[in-house]
This record gives sequence, C-alpha cells and structure tokens, in this order.
Amino acid sequence: MDHSILLAFIIIICLSSICSSIHSASSSASSIYDVFRSNGLPIGLIPKGVTNFTVDPTNGRFEFHLEEACHAKFETQVRYDWNVSGTLRYGQIAELSGVAAQDLFLWFPVKGIRVDIPSSGIIYFDVGVVFKQFSLSLFETPPDCAAVDPPIDLLLFNDHGRIVENQSGKLVNKLDPEYVLRAVS
Repeated sequence: MDHSILLAFIIIICLSSICSSIHSASSSASSIYDVFRSNGLPIGLIPKGVTNFTVDPTNGRFEFHLEEACHAKFETQVRYDWNVSGTLRYGQIAELSGVAAQDLFLWFPVKGIRVDIPSSGIIYFDVGVVFKQFSLSLFETPPDCAAVDPPIDLLLFNDHGRIVENQSGKLVNKLDPEYVLRAVS
C-alpha cells in the first residue's frame, strides 16, 4: 500500500514537471524572425505584420500569415500574399510560394532564395528564368508592408450582357460561351 502511494506521488510530480516544461517551451517559442536568423537568413526577408507562423523542425517546412497581401520596397517591389510558405535549409529557402518580385513592369513569382557566402554580402532570388542578385544589406530589418490594391476588373462584353473577369482570369459572371467577346476600355 505504501508503495502504491509513493508511486502515485512520483507520477504526479513527473506529470507536473512535464506540463511545466511544455508550457515554458510554448511560452518561449521563438518568432519567425528568430527561425530565419538561426537558419542563416536575414530577417528582412519577412515583412512586418506576421500574425502567426508554423515551422516543422523535421523537414524545415514553414508557413506564415499576414493580415492581408502587401508589398514592400527594396531595390524592387516585392509582393507578399497573405499566406507565404516554403522549405528552410541553412542559408536558403526552397519551394517558396506567396512571394513575387517586380522587374520593369512584370511580376515574377519567387521560387527560392539563397544567401551566397555570408561574407560576400549577396543574396539571390530565383524567379524561374534568372537569379536576381541583391545586396544582403537590403534585408537587415523587416520592411513595412503596404496593402496591395485590389485587382482591377476587366470588363468583357458580348451582345447579350456583361461578363466581369478579374486579373487572375476567373469569371465572376459566366454567360453563353458561343458569343464572341470584345474588350472595352
């Protein structure tokens, strides 16, 4: 009988210790900026305004959310969707989605980011067709991020009514496809 009371007491102490260590680990959870820094990436790759984030330490998969889509200015404009995800490896991000960079008047999705040898001060953005090279110093601090304007609707008309199509090409009101459409500005 005395052994069972002692065993129950030890179990209660152990459970209380485990619960307290889980609580302290979750209350001292690092920020997404700390996660990037510990992976050899500058924190300025992430704009201000992150509402929450997740990181899977087993495979480096991360995701962070912003209140809304926004854009930041570096040497060029960078657009962030409200949901950004990718895979962290030391000094690089692979499988990136939710980020686009502007070159001239075109927007290119950023597929990955790689820090060159840190002493070189160079960072590369993989935009599919080329690697855009930037100074690492541009990304030392998280940038302010201005809300992205809502897409402008493109109006397409036929002889029987109006079809509204947004920039992504998604039809909002679909009419008979047999009719020839003409763009009106």
